[in-house]
Amino acid sequence: MASFPQQSTRKNIRNSPRSPVSSTATSMKKSGKKGGQQLRSQTLQEAKRKGRMDRSHGEEDVILKLQQMNLNGDSLTTETGLVYDERMTEFFCIWDKSFPECPERVTYVMEKIRQYGLLERCVQVQARAATEDELLLVHSQEYMELMKSTQYMSEPELKSLADTYDSIFLHPKFYECACLAVGSVLQLVDKVVSAEIQNGLAVVRPPGHHAYWEKMNGYSMFNNLAIAANYAKQNHGVERILIVDWDVHHGQSLQYIFEDDSSILYFSIHRYEHGEFWPHLPESDSQAVGIGRGEGYNINIPWNKIGMGDADYITAFLQVLMPVAYEFRPQLVLVAAGYDSAVGDIKGEMQASPSCFAILTHLLMSLAGGKVILSLEGGYNLQALAEGVSASLKILLGDPCPRLAVPFTPCQSALESICATIMAHRPYWKGLQNFSADKPVELEDGEAASAITKKEFAEVLQESVAEVFRKLPSERTALVYDERMKEHYNMWDSQHPELPQRISCIYAQHESQQLTEHCLRIPVRSATEEELQMCHSLKYIQTIKSTVDMKARDLHRQSDEYISIYLSPKTYDCALLATGSTFNVVEAILTGKAQNGVAIVRPPGHHAEKNMACGFCFFNTVALSARYAQKLMGYKMKVMILDWDIHHGNGTQHIFEDDPSVLYVSLHRYDHGLFFPSSEDANYDMVGRGEGEGFNINIPWSNGRMGNPEYISAFLRVVMPVAYEFGPELVLVSAGFDAAQGDPLGGYTVTPEAYAHMTHMLSSLAGGKVIVVLEGGYNLTSISESMSMCTWTLLGGTPPDLGRMKTPHLSAMQSISNVIGVHRKYWSSLRLQVTEPVAEDTSIQGVTPAQKTSPSPEVKSAEGKHRSSSELHMSPCTLSLPASPEQTIKQTDGSLTFHDLSGSSEQVVDDDSFHQMNLTPKSVMPTELQTSEQISGDKEISDKIIASSVQIYVDQEHLQKSTVVQEPTEGIRATVELAKSLDNHKPAGQVTARMQSVGQRTEEQVPTDQLPVGQGSVEQIPGSQENVEQVTAHTVSVERLSAEVESITISELKSKEAKAREVSPNQSKTTPFCMSESLSSVPVGGARQKVKSNASVSKESRIKAKEENEILPVAETEDKAVVSNPVFQEKTHQECNVNSAVSDPQEELLGEATGWSNVLRSVPFCQLFGNDVSLESGTLYAVTPLPWCPHLETVHPVPSSGLNVLQTCSDCGTERENWVCLVCYQVYCGRYVNEHMLMHGLSTGHLLVLSYTDLSVWCYGCESYVHNKVLFEVQNTAHRLKYGEHMAGFN
Repeated sequence: MASFPQQSTRKNIRNSPRSPVSSTATSMKKSGKKGGQQLRSQTLQEAKRKGRMDRSHGEEDVILKLQQMNLNGDSLTTETGLVYDERMTEFFCIWDKSFPECPERVTYVMEKIRQYGLLERCVQVQARAATEDELLLVHSQEYMELMKSTQYMSEPELKSLADTYDSIFLHPKFYECACLAVGSVLQLVDKVVSAEIQNGLAVVRPPGHHAYWEKMNGYSMFNNLAIAANYAKQNHGVERILIVDWDVHHGQSLQYIFEDDSSILYFSIHRYEHGEFWPHLPESDSQAVGIGRGEGYNINIPWNKIGMGDADYITAFLQVLMPVAYEFRPQLVLVAAGYDSAVGDIKGEMQASPSCFAILTHLLMSLAGGKVILSLEGGYNLQALAEGVSASLKILLGDPCPRLAVPFTPCQSALESICATIMAHRPYWKGLQNFSADKPVELEDGEAASAITKKEFAEVLQESVAEVFRKLPSERTALVYDERMKEHYNMWDSQHPELPQRISCIYAQHESQQLTEHCLRIPVRSATEEELQMCHSLKYIQTIKSTVDMKARDLHRQSDEYISIYLSPKTYDCALLATGSTFNVVEAILTGKAQNGVAIVRPPGHHAEKNMACGFCFFNTVALSARYAQKLMGYKMKVMILDWDIHHGNGTQHIFEDDPSVLYVSLHRYDHGLFFPSSEDANYDMVGRGEGEGFNINIPWSNGRMGNPEYISAFLRVVMPVAYEFGPELVLVSAGFDAAQGDPLGGYTVTPEAYAHMTHMLSSLAGGKVIVVLEGGYNLTSISESMSMCTWTLLGGTPPDLGRMKTPHLSAMQSISNVIGVHRKYWSSLRLQVTEPVAEDTSIQGVTPAQKTSPSPEVKSAEGKHRSSSELHMSPCTLSLPASPEQTIKQTDGSLTFHDLSGSSEQVVDDDSFHQMNLTPKSVMPTELQTSEQISGDKEISDKIIASSVQIYVDQEHLQKSTVVQEPTEGIRATVELAKSLDNHKPAGQVTARMQSVGQRTEEQVPTDQLPVGQGSVEQIPGSQENVEQVTAHTVSVERLSAEVESITISELKSKEAKAREVSPNQSKTTPFCMSESLSSVPVGGARQKVKSNASVSKESRIKAKEENEILPVAETEDKAVVSNPVFQEKTHQECNVNSAVSDPQEELLGEATGWSNVLRSVPFCQLFGNDVSLESGTLYAVTPLPWCPHLETVHPVPSSGLNVLQTCSDCGTERENWVCLVCYQVYCGRYVNEHMLMHGLSTGHLLVLSYTDLSVWCYGCESYVHNKVLFEVQNTAHRLKYGEHMAGFN
């Protein structure tokens, strides 16, 4: 038996418990720049007071959560186990000495592991044989007895029995070795799950992933990983296990064993060739998704061509496995580690290098808290097998990832396979639902879709091995910090968010967790003027240098020359220290002194332009460091700058926008150009210029409070694919932590754990040469914990579990799609073609597999909610038209096709594309319908376009008469033709496409009491596939539509409402609604804060205002503070001018110097957000409801059964903040709970909902509250049920 060292040489890091530092950061908001105008939203004193209030309120929650985090160094102290027993070499094929599954496979692997010095770094795990009871966890008693009897069979008997199986030989020692292989894996499971070791490798044979429960198959007797999975569940209570199978052969038996088990997620990436490759099973294709409770938990990525390489495998992991795995949240990862997919293997004929297996292993280590076990399966080229295993083991041991060979280009066949898998699993996993149907990329002449460079086996292997086993630095992480950088401070405002304490608190947190003890301290130095000129002009440098001798008044004036800047006598020196110290870290990494680095420096730098200070920044530290690295290396080395600061790094972008040697990627809050630095340069379509075109990637966030789901999704879908393809030699991170939870300026919710995951992903680039440089971040607790997490990860720590993440915000998904749409012509890894319809069975009602059947106590089972394809005909859905040139739409075979009138090719959008990013088809109620006969003469119907959306409705029984429509306007024209086949084939469910245009109303309305009110379900409809009607829409000009929509003012809408909106004869006449004075409210609905009624306004005044569809005066929140969010705050020109006139000049000057100047201050909020300034002159309004919206005609009367204001959410059963749909009257929870009403609205097109909390009505289509007479009846009904009396003023 092989001998192992008893102790490891890896560092043992034991951290003390966390002791978060209390924050003194403010929550004042940063200024923005837009068009050179300024607007002051509040006085300086108000901002400070609000900041102190927010700070005292939010800090406790942040500290409490951070204290619950475990950073005690568990993942740094534990070891890597390795199990191997020489007895497993005692069996072989007696009748064929050249049989590929031979003893040399494991002996060669062990020799290579010893040769590289990896064996002594591992912890010995004693092998043992599995017991019969353990084998029975998967296999039958009869089968086990038969296998046991082979120990006593003669050679002819063994051969005779082996011939009854597929690809099998037998030996008298086969059974003993198979039991030893299973037991060895179980030993690792015991030690990993009990945290005795962090991860492990089992060098075992025979392989196991082909073994059925009752028969041998494919060299396998017992299914090693299947037994291990059931063993972990039974003996250790593990509830969710991920099995990853990268063997070139499909592990069909693993699939069969767990195909109905929702506690096991099985992912296989294998050679298939449309069933031509062994095991020749249709179940190996992407459409095999599992059955019963396990539906959605079986994921196959079938390769249909040979020669798949590193780019193909890694792209599959990033685009499919990792999004699903983050959602599944495994507690243990088991890997069927077959290396027959390695370059040079004669059976696999693939091109995966040892570097590829290292990257795949690294990605998996971010899951399950790093509890990963690799068990050897196939691999029949001895050299490639040994190198691949050794590369994976190095990563398990914590070594940095190797650089991948270039070019990194996934081939077209691989992209097609990945897309097919995404389409098959999109109904089950939220992480796969945000893929849009992009039109194909038109490649330039001579450019092939696949750019894989074919190399000889020896050359590829040699290059990869040289990179994997390159000499590593003696130190892991370099760290630089100096107290002197605290001498830059705001002389006029001690509460300014860019506090000197930012860096001292971060460093103190590093010390408290003993991270500094394991880092190489780098000396600081000041950058020279010559070095600064690599990115800045000499004149600007001298200007900043001149501030050293300035008096306070002169510093004050000089600050006014820039945007959001304060100066002090030590500003110049501190900025030089920050830059020069970062240079030293760069030099330490590039000269091999350390593997990666951390720079705790200030002031920040990424806003600094070539000739101008901006946004607390003076010299662009990261940009200068990139240039310094290139100068140091003597050539334009490839540098990637990843900027996750919540503010766009305008300075960095401008410095490198024409330089292809630097890839700049920024994830930032944009808010349609309103968030600092308030420039359109931060938008997704700014891709660089000249030779740098395509090397500037902006991922701008708007309309949402982004957090972990959005950032992780952006990394997996955009950042990492492009980064691997770019192949950087150095990665610099502009690490601003103002997107962190609790930050007063950012308002986002990224957690320290998420920063650890992002750092972990980036560590797989550039051979691990990653430097994290502090930028922004103004909550002292959040930045301290977040940056400590980054350092901890760089030191080799395993990222903690992210917890159960929500679905990424819809606007974030749109932003990601926009980025991909623009950059896919530059980066082949973004060219996924998710365009084909999904598999027929796509009817899970908004429940992902992890939510549907996971045994985890925190996940509610939704068993019984699944419907087969035969039960689902068509679900109503909403499709947002792309903001592109003129397009037409047609429907064929259950999918929509866009025809770009500018001449580009079609793009097909299937039904499931309507539910992308969070939605699966939901059953809905029947609604308004029309048939071809009912449309007189098959004429064109009205151009009713609802905010550029097409809504498709399905009905079973009710067929309504067509409406009389007015002639479409010249600017907006859409026609819908029903297929001629409807005359011959009339299924029970008829289809119509209703297209509404804002401001264009029908002259006659279908009486709402005639509209059917369903129960939210669709029965089986005969001929659902054959008789789907074709709907064609012609000439939809999105640009002209947008122009007309923008031209419609509130006053015009009010006049149109009075003319177009008629109360149904059967509807009761109502008087205006008035909110009960006793109602207090909570944040609900469309993310806008609700308020209590203002007691200073009389009830009569409020009733009169409602009767005239006017807006109530400003109300007060629970704490009597006026809502200050610009979205809700409106003033007239006169008010703004008065406020400006009476403001204290000294205070205004002070505000400018402190960096809080708002360059939009001359524009009133009401105009900024497109509202009419004349609506309520002289009055400030906290919430501005729309007096009319184009979706009011969809409101149905209250059902005869009435309402139940105490009804819980139909999906999750919560009693918190529930809403009722005013179309189908289903009840779901709001976006601050589980977002089920939002999902319902997006999947059905039902946009108007009423809150059971405060009886307000929100429109998802208009993104606003709505106050209109049409809503009074349902509001009064709910009010009477909730409070036992009618609403005030309701007769």
